Amino acid sequence: QVQLVESGGGLVQPGGSLRLSCAASGFSLDYYAIGWFRQAPGKEREGVSCISSTDDNTYYAHSVKGRFTISRDNAKNTVYLQMNSLKPEDTAVYYCATALYSSCPGAEYDRWGQGTQVTVSS
Repeated sequence: QVQLVESGGGLVQPGGSLRLSCAASGFSLDYYAIGWFRQAPGKEREGVSCISSTDDNTYYAHSVKGRFTISRDNAKNTVYLQMNSLKPEDTAVYYCATALYSSCPGAEYDRWGQGTQVTVSS
């Protein structure tokens, strides 16, 4: 079955860390750009970070730059989002998505995971 599955979300205190995983099954992530997005209640979905398919170029939204790091492990067919110094405003459902043979930002994502909840609260 072709799918993306996010994991690693949870409840964390402000200043804490989480590592999200985006695992692919049924296809290889090797040739895909991967994007991480988030959507908070009542807000539009926003792009958080992405990694290109060709040269592993990375992009971060201004709001997370310096705190989040995206990486890929092709052997595990998984992409990670390491989130440090978390803030309450990082609370959202986080989604990963793929775009074949694409650079980012600007990729057109056509396969999405189901999302994982991240809650930052004391």
